[in-house]
Amino acid sequence: MSYVKVTDIAENERLDKEYPQVLCIMGPTASGKTSLAINAAKLTNGEVISVDSALIYQDMNIGTAKPDTLEMDGVKHWLLDIRNPEQSYSVADFRRDALAAIDDITARGKLPILAGGTMMYFNALINGISEVPATETKVREQVKSLIEEKGLASVHRMLADVDEVTGNRVHPNDLQRTSRALEVYISTGKTLTYWQSKKTPQARCQFTQFSIMPDARNTLHARIEQRFDLMLNNGFVDEVRRLVDKYSLHLDLPSMRSVGYRQVYQHLKGEYSYDEMRQLGIIATRQLAKRQITWLRSWQNINALNTDDESNLTQVLQKLGA
Repeated sequence: MSYVKVTDIAENERLDKEYPQVLCIMGPTASGKTSLAINAAKLTNGEVISVDSALIYQDMNIGTAKPDTLEMDGVKHWLLDIRNPEQSYSVADFRRDALAAIDDITARGKLPILAGGTMMYFNALINGISEVPATETKVREQVKSLIEEKGLASVHRMLADVDEVTGNRVHPNDLQRTSRALEVYISTGKTLTYWQSKKTPQARCQFTQFSIMPDARNTLHARIEQRFDLMLNNGFVDEVRRLVDKYSLHLDLPSMRSVGYRQVYQHLKGEYSYDEMRQLGIIATRQLAKRQITWLRSWQNINALNTDDESNLTQVLQKLGA
């Protein structure tokens, strides 16, 4: 039989008092995260922090299902519209901004509610992140020229020679990750594996975590198709057309790699018919949902909710003790 020391209990009570409570609502796309987070915020004096790599972008509203003022219903939202579609936003950027938002919200006696489906963001916030240094433009151009001259396969072998762990993990056809790893090595003289071993500490918060999704996969697939069609009916194609007119966009930008936007962009460039774009957009969204669910199934200390259960909000409030 194992015993818990009184000093351990006292330490846990001290941590409970010192570390702010944070509610996390995670789930695949089209699972009902946003409405649950807003309803929870209204009943707990909370504010919502978006955990979504597409919602950060200005002028990208329809294809991201970004909540409008009516849907927000007076609840303050953080990390929406903080970049234009030409700009990048790293996992480290998110962690910094989310922690700052948590500090601001808790300082005013409110409950931070993190809601979204970008699981890398959640993981970085909760478990810490490897702070890989940024690389200079001249180094990126050097690696790009090297790939054009010698070919991606040859450059991948060069990477594997200096960083065997990353070389084994990154697929030889993965241009972006191969380039990034070699850029880091050239810039710093240290491998990506080295930098990834240097993690920031875990966030000092009490995270109460929920996942939400339908029980049946075909139910989620139907919701995804219905939502994508609703986006198209609400002017998704025109939204992307306005983005193309306003910004200098291409498919290597993170904003245009967002599901739906990539397919509509290619449709506008004449690569897909409307029907092909619609079908490929739905398929890409389902694939995203599958990846999100894979993350969630391996997640620790999470409370599972069914999208169709009317008691979800009650379960969240009970867990919070609200």
